[in-house]
Amino acid sequence: MAKMMGPRFKQARRLGLNVSGHPKAEKRMGKGLGREDKKLTEYGRQLLEKQRLRAYYGVMEKQFFNYFKKAYTSQESTGDALVKMLEVRLDNLVYRAGFASSIRQARQMVVHGHILVNGKKVNRPSYAVQVGDELELREKSRKNEMFKENFEANFSFSLPYLSKMEGFKVKLDRMPEREEVPIEITDSLVVEFYSRLV
Repeated sequence: MAKMMGPRFKQARRLGLNVSGHPKAEKRMGKGLGREDKKLTEYGRQLLEKQRLRAYYGVMEKQFFNYFKKAYTSQESTGDALVKMLEVRLDNLVYRAGFASSIRQARQMVVHGHILVNGKKVNRPSYAVQVGDELELREKSRKNEMFKENFEANFSFSLPYLSKMEGFKVKLDRMPEREEVPIEITDSLVVEFYSRLV
């Protein structure tokens, strides 16, 4: 399975944004973070924003372009549709729910079978979670102190499309609205970048 690797703090500094989701990134980056896009050409700005969005979700280029093509043919705004599809990936929702402290850790948890969807093991990070689906930490995995601490400390109640249930369980109540997704991205630049390729 292909995945984005490399030092996450270095990547965040290069992209000028904390795309790792790691709480220590801001501190480690110091003055290296900030969304100033310097004196980039229009193409350069589009490319940078595309790289930032890819890095947020840890998706490889080919898979990312496939998401874009699907969003491009959807009934809603391409940028909105693209972000929503990425947001409801299983690995991302595992991270949003607080089971993991970063998107990389969330992906690893999914691949290693620690997460159940509606009571069944799903080990594909790109699995598209549907409205009404329940995600939970496998019974055996609840003994892992790190997972327990993550969930108790990191669950964000500020995401209106996710609800915490009894036990180590969350539910996708509805599809997220674009403005509710906690990422700093100018979707239109990503759409402009790819529009010439479809």
